[in-house]
Amino acid sequence: MTRTNMGYLYTITEWVTRFAYLNLLWMFFTVTGLVIFGFFPATVTMFTIVRKWIIGYETDASVFHTFWTTYKEEFRKSNLIGLVLIITSGLIYLDLNYMRMNAGGMLWLTHIPLYLFIFGFLMTTLYFFPVYTHYNINLFQQFKHAFLIMFINPINNVMMLIGVGITIYIFTLIPGLAFFFGGSLMTYIIFWPCYRSFNKIEERQRILAEKVS
Repeated sequence: MTRTNMGYLYTITEWVTRFAYLNLLWMFFTVTGLVIFGFFPATVTMFTIVRKWIIGYETDASVFHTFWTTYKEEFRKSNLIGLVLIITSGLIYLDLNYMRMNAGGMLWLTHIPLYLFIFGFLMTTLYFFPVYTHYNINLFQQFKHAFLIMFINPINNVMMLIGVGITIYIFTLIPGLAFFFGGSLMTYIIFWPCYRSFNKIEERQRILAEKVS
């Protein structure tokens, strides 16, 4: 094996180890927060670390120290955000149940708007966590940014959905992989097209600022 191939193998092994370690930390801290209180701060923290990896700095920093520090800092705020998402999801579930129990008549006309809202909500949620960790703005602006960035970047939306779909399919074929890479790999697949969207927007803003000046 050549030195170049050895270098590639080492890099692949290193990143596989990072993803597995991050996923184990995510599960550990989720359980530490009794799942219901640990899921959202652990998820926000995982997005924070993956963001650092994608941007290209702090790849060699202590992942555990970063995870623990961010987890503590984001515990309260991320759980409040999680409460908003859970309540919204609950209302959607009640609406779907109501439509199913009262099918027929003119009620079917409300199905399409509701399904469009559900799709928009799911996509906005996927964008929300990257926006939350990338921009230092208030909560209302975070949801607004997540929706607008999702709305104006259909190609990146397709890339994200394809990546998520393929990953879920692979995990159904090899369930054991989900234990080691389920959360961390999914986070990377979600954040990468989001980061492309962020860069496109920032580039447009830079060009516009140059034209104005």
